[in-house]
Amino acid sequence: MLRKTLLITLLIALMTACAPQATPTTAPVTTEIVVTEAPATKTVETAPVVLTLTLTDGLGREVQLNEPAQRVVSLAPSITEILFAIGAGSQVVGRDDLSDFPAEVQSIASIGATYGDLNTEAIVALEPDLVIAAEINTPEQVKSLEDLGSTVYYFKNPTDFEGVYKDLGTMGQLTGHEDEAAALADSLSKRVEAVEAAVANITEKPTVFYEIDGTDTAKPWTTGPDTFMDTMITMAGGVNIGGVLSDQYAQISVEEIVLQNPDIIILGDTLYGVTIESIAGRAGWGDLTAVQENKIFSFDDNLASRPGPRLVDGLEELLKILHPELVPAS
Repeated sequence: MLRKTLLITLLIALMTACAPQATPTTAPVTTEIVVTEAPATKTVETAPVVLTLTLTDGLGREVQLNEPAQRVVSLAPSITEILFAIGAGSQVVGRDDLSDFPAEVQSIASIGATYGDLNTEAIVALEPDLVIAAEINTPEQVKSLEDLGSTVYYFKNPTDFEGVYKDLGTMGQLTGHEDEAAALADSLSKRVEAVEAAVANITEKPTVFYEIDGTDTAKPWTTGPDTFMDTMITMAGGVNIGGVLSDQYAQISVEEIVLQNPDIIILGDTLYGVTIESIAGRAGWGDLTAVQENKIFSFDDNLASRPGPRLVDGLEELLKILHPELVPAS
């Protein structure tokens, strides 16, 4: 009996030892995720960028434009010719009476003559955003327009071809045609270089008398030193007898002309009725070398007096007159 009791006790102990252990349970850990909203991005409104063009003109004044001029009034023939040459002709809404080239300018409203008082009322009525003046105009005329609220840019006359190229670039900036102006300047420069190359090796330079106004045949007007005609005669391989004068434009006596005895006479006043045939009939002129050898030529004075692209045409024309043997056959 005792043996049976022990056996039962042992079995109970073994069963208890083999039972799986209880796994203690832990409370679940709660993780709190806090979502923070990013601050809203503030939109900053910026004012539109205004590009201001500031250029110093021939009077030393700073002239400002917020954009290239779209309505331009020209007060000088040279200015009008430059505007058309760089492709800004359609932006010209007014021009002076003397502006006659190219032919398209005839359809543009004229503001009248620029000698004396300007017709400021006619200019202002055209509502230009830029008025362009040249040395043919006066500082007083510029001021009269400024006093009325007009923006005016003033060009001094260039004294050499580099100055012409620079003026083209400035006009390109003022009107938004910089690329066209640069291309034109490059083309003109190559033509000038061709003339210089043609006369580089000449040994004889003909003396030249250039007549601006022969109304007084005893004292005709001519171009003196530091004028564009003086420069072009030199560049084309000649010597300007007017270079002995003290003024840029002056009368020269027939005695001085006879003394210098020019090889060539060029008439810039044939547009005003002077003829080649009339020169021989002038008192004291008949024995001049130019008259005896029939070397008298007419010339379009606009190609020398208007400081613009056609000055190069004038230079090439002078080469034909002074050294026809150096002009390439066309």
